[in-house]
Amino acid sequence: MGAEILCVGTELLLGDIVNTNAQYISKKLAHLGIDLYYHTVVGDNADRLSNALDVALSRSNLIIMTGGLGPTKDDMTKEITARYFGRKLRFDETTYQHVKERLESYGIFRMTEGQKKQAMVPEESVVIQNPEGLAPGIIMIKDGKAVVMLPGPPKEMKALLEKACELFLSKLSNHVIVSINIKLKGPDEMPLKEIGEGPVADQLGDILDSPNPTVATYAKEDGVLIRVTASGKDRDEALSIMKPVVTRIAEILGSRIAWVKEDK
Repeated sequence: MGAEILCVGTELLLGDIVNTNAQYISKKLAHLGIDLYYHTVVGDNADRLSNALDVALSRSNLIIMTGGLGPTKDDMTKEITARYFGRKLRFDETTYQHVKERLESYGIFRMTEGQKKQAMVPEESVVIQNPEGLAPGIIMIKDGKAVVMLPGPPKEMKALLEKACELFLSKLSNHVIVSINIKLKGPDEMPLKEIGEGPVADQLGDILDSPNPTVATYAKEDGVLIRVTASGKDRDEALSIMKPVVTRIAEILGSRIAWVKEDK
């Protein structure tokens, strides 16, 4: 299943905040074995958000959306996604009580209309209550297309993504992806001519052409990083697949390796 991350928020486009949500979700999808093909960021504008969603669903079967689920007028993710799927918003009593109780725990006993809005959810959707905030996560599925809507605040997003994985995402793939990072010593420890990305790639040769596991080199300020990534039915199988390649890399580079770690 090809996936796309669609992050909503003008603050992301302005550079006011760093989009750590996309990085976190990307790693989670990789570990689940779900192929991620696109990252998109769009501002809080109804027309542009609608267009971005249309493009995303035209090329991907799974869209993970973050942001735009809050109480203000420019929070439009639910409304636009529901409209795309041809579904109306309905009042959800369970979500309303969750929002009410959460606000009361903050010492707020009078709910605004915007806060009540968070209890409106698309009909025929899966609603996931938010253990870290107010706005629920929402899963919508139709005609082989799925959209998972998550709040923008990272703490809330992470908590709801875990729940979405349990309920839905973990069932979408029959394999997992595991990566091993091999870090080479930096220029303070080794001559640059021996550790630059080009020389390292030359030494690895046809190892870089391996289809499973794949092997890639990355230039870092403190030395080259080699990432070995394998696909298998489970973690043990993936590690078994990559073991001969990791061993061969260790034999070639030897004392130039600073450390080897699994990418969590």
